[in-house]
Amino acid sequence: MDTYIEQAGLKSILQKVRAGERLTIEDGRSLYNHPNILAVGYLANIVREQKNGNQAFFIYNQHINYSNICTNLCKFCAFGKEKGDALAYEMSVEEIKAKVRERLDEPINEIHMVGGIHPDLPFSYYLDALRGIKEVRPDVHIQAFTCVEIHHLAQLAGQSVQQTLNDLVDAGLGSLPGGGAEVFSPRIRQATCERKLPGTGWLEVAKIAHQQGLRTNATMLYGHIETIDERLEHLDALRRTQDETGGFLAFIPLAFHPKNTQLTEHSGTTGINDLKNIAVSRLMLDNFPHIKAYWVMIGPKLAQVALSFGADDMDGTVKEEVITHMAGAETAQALGHKTLIRLIQEAGRQPVQRDTLYNILATY
Repeated sequence: MDTYIEQAGLKSILQKVRAGERLTIEDGRSLYNHPNILAVGYLANIVREQKNGNQAFFIYNQHINYSNICTNLCKFCAFGKEKGDALAYEMSVEEIKAKVRERLDEPINEIHMVGGIHPDLPFSYYLDALRGIKEVRPDVHIQAFTCVEIHHLAQLAGQSVQQTLNDLVDAGLGSLPGGGAEVFSPRIRQATCERKLPGTGWLEVAKIAHQQGLRTNATMLYGHIETIDERLEHLDALRRTQDETGGFLAFIPLAFHPKNTQLTEHSGTTGINDLKNIAVSRLMLDNFPHIKAYWVMIGPKLAQVALSFGADDMDGTVKEEVITHMAGAETAQALGHKTLIRLIQEAGRQPVQRDTLYNILATY
């Protein structure tokens, strides 16, 4: 197979991968532009197996989106709505608790909760929501509030990000999800989400969280108006932050879904684009332990293939995903854990049920 890679013109990158050397932005550009997706995938699979062997992880989790009312109204988002819009909603703390209660018969060990940048909800609401979840399900790990939301909550509370995180942790917060990163490029943010916290601000909140001992994830929304170089700059910024803090658990490439957004003239991503982003991410982010193939975004079938293109995690059962489906996703809103196990086994990998922090709960 190494001969095949050499014939594809990727010998120098293969040598670096075998030696555990860091790839450059130029290497990343070569990989993104390379027409042979199998060669790129093979290189990514080397790193994937160096880090995680034949294991493929999943989690039994539940998603709760407490409100879609948002002042940012990013052009690539179909979820956020202005207050008063016919599709706008917000959950009371009691409604959040009811959502948790509905699934008490299931062995859920993570609740993933995010929303928009709400103009009116007080800081106390977010603390009460965390306490309410813990009241109903004391042992669950709560992964909640993107770095963008945390920055907003600190402003609401009139205090530092550090103190805000301390208060949230005291109320039950366990870790931060990776959303809101989009693409860090100032050009992209000006063109698509000018009201949103800048990329530098997102990274700063992540660093503070890591310094406080919180683990977080990271994402990149690709497939809209960003260039390959802007993707690579984004990955490099994450890699440099991880060098500094070591606090990122997983990277999740998020495929853009255009339906019901302000960027509907753009088509959705292709399978090659999806696999290439997963593979290049695995190769560039040498200091990230895990890369997710988020089946909600790319579909379960392609997520299976991605397990041989650098990904080692399919996320989880999810239980009612809203954000991507409002943008036209045609995937299911939940997958049973038995289905996830079967998908992973069919892909030739060993299914491993994990918790949020990648402690192994069961292997199949």
